[in-house]
Amino acid sequence: MSARLCRNRAKKTLRDGVFTLNVWNAYEISQSFVFFSLSAGLDLPGRFLFAILTLMTLIANLVFIEEAVYIYRKFPSSKRSIIIWINAAAPVIATTSCIGMWVPRSTMFTDFTAAVFFAIVIHKFLLMMIKECGGQKLLLRRFENGHFRISTGPCCCCCLCLPRVRITRRTLFWLKLGTFQFAFLRPVLMFLSIVLWTNGNYTLYSLSPKGAAVWIGCVVGVLTIIALWPVGIMFRLVRTLLISKKIIPKFALYQFVLILNHLQAAIINILAMQRVIPCAPPLSSSARGAYMTQQLLIMEMFLITLISRVVYRRKYDDLEPPECTAEEAGDNKQTPKIVLNGTVGEDGLPRV
Repeated sequence: MSARLCRNRAKKTLRDGVFTLNVWNAYEISQSFVFFSLSAGLDLPGRFLFAILTLMTLIANLVFIEEAVYIYRKFPSSKRSIIIWINAAAPVIATTSCIGMWVPRSTMFTDFTAAVFFAIVIHKFLLMMIKECGGQKLLLRRFENGHFRISTGPCCCCCLCLPRVRITRRTLFWLKLGTFQFAFLRPVLMFLSIVLWTNGNYTLYSLSPKGAAVWIGCVVGVLTIIALWPVGIMFRLVRTLLISKKIIPKFALYQFVLILNHLQAAIINILAMQRVIPCAPPLSSSARGAYMTQQLLIMEMFLITLISRVVYRRKYDDLEPPECTAEEAGDNKQTPKIVLNGTVGEDGLPRV
């Protein structure tokens, strides 16, 4: 009797396992055929749109490569890598969006890649503003008795009563640390999300408090605000000094990439999850929202790439040295003297 019961349980378990395996295989097959059904189901305007967007991505990458070669040849070595990193933000986001458009199942990975890259760009933009002032030492000389105004966005724009902070090496270190923590922790959180996703505990667009996506998203949001705050503080300090180097257009391009890559994508995803964006088989509402985001980002990053080439490719004159340095240089400036077979006295006249 017990042997028969064990055989029945084994058969039931085997049937359940086969059923689960068949369901999983059917899901995998249906998902893998999404790309082929999309490609086959596109009409002529749809194929033309995909071709144009792919061409825009290719042109954006070619423009960036040409600009990177120019920067490497014409710019000083201390600024090359920083400016190349900043200019690469728009082409990289366009490339990841194009890959996500053609391969829908890679959307999570392409979004993570673009987010991690832009986290590094935030840190590089802060370093660029310091480099444009002549470096940390000259920045401290120029603003020797100055103060940072910390009542700025996105953290404390409404807290006008906050005291101003003196500009020192320590405060500069804290500003750099504020952006560096995001560049370091964003890849760590991305790795954690991928590990949880492989275990089935992470769903990209899930708003359930029991899921990991909501909590990781909240942590990323807090880290993003903390990273953007030092950039805003530094920009308010140097925008008048660096106006000859077009720091305002550069900061505007940086802000556009930030808003379009994060805020625009978040709004579209919320509309898709609320079914405001209807589904269109074989795409769900979330998939259609991702498609809209990717197509918009390709066009927007293409335009930003072209504008960045105009802004960053120009050569700007170096800033004048600080007043104290200029006075010291004027006091110490002497006419060179060549004396043969003699010495120079205290009055500057040669003695033979």
